[in-house]
Amino acid sequence: MKKYFSLCLAGLFFFSLVASTGFSQTAKEVLEKMIEAQGGRKVLEVIKDTTLVGTVEMIQMGMNGSFSMYQKEPNKMRWDIEIMGFTITQAFDGEKAWWLNPQTGATEEMTERVSQSMKRSSLGNDSILNPDKYGITFALKDKEKIQDIDYLVLEQTYQDGHKATLYIDPSTYLLYKQKTISVDQTGNDVEAETVFGDYKKVGETTMAHSMTIFQSGAEFIRMTFTKITFNTGLEDTLFQMK
Repeated sequence: MKKYFSLCLAGLFFFSLVASTGFSQTAKEVLEKMIEAQGGRKVLEVIKDTTLVGTVEMIQMGMNGSFSMYQKEPNKMRWDIEIMGFTITQAFDGEKAWWLNPQTGATEEMTERVSQSMKRSSLGNDSILNPDKYGITFALKDKEKIQDIDYLVLEQTYQDGHKATLYIDPSTYLLYKQKTISVDQTGNDVEAETVFGDYKKVGETTMAHSMTIFQSGAEFIRMTFTKITFNTGLEDTLFQMK
């Protein structure tokens, strides 16, 4: 089982969605509507940690499993994935990324390149509400038609120069798709697209309950979120390498 096969999972649920004050009013309005679509600033500000539980299908590998994902503000994340009798743990503790090798039981630090990828993925609500703190910027691009819908398009640039393209549903201002360069199961760069769906209310927020990841145009992973909870008091030790 390859060391980085679950990295593509960590990508993408807690993306940053707000531009800095230097952008045009049109871009600001679109981004502010995205915040409102998720529940609004006041609602997001009080969420200090999030736990997602669900099922995962590795399409090309023919494997099914379950997972738990934990995120704590502002930049900690952990995945525990159970598949074929193995439990694979990956985490970012706010400074470095590590993983638990299910075959040896040893914990190992990930490479700097992989750690940077997980650092971006681990950003939570604070990066949504205060993107300037994280050096995140956006540019509003031309609309793109997908299945007869003209989606709003934002190009997101992180502090390290990494870019992602966000496709926003113009009727709901919820994220439909994200496209970026990710790390595949062999540790190499790959074009990845993540399609979000089945949006539902969770308390006062609205969140996607399904996520499908494509690699180089081929369906790779399907995820279904069966339970989402907030503010359960996650401890920093959950994310620390042991």
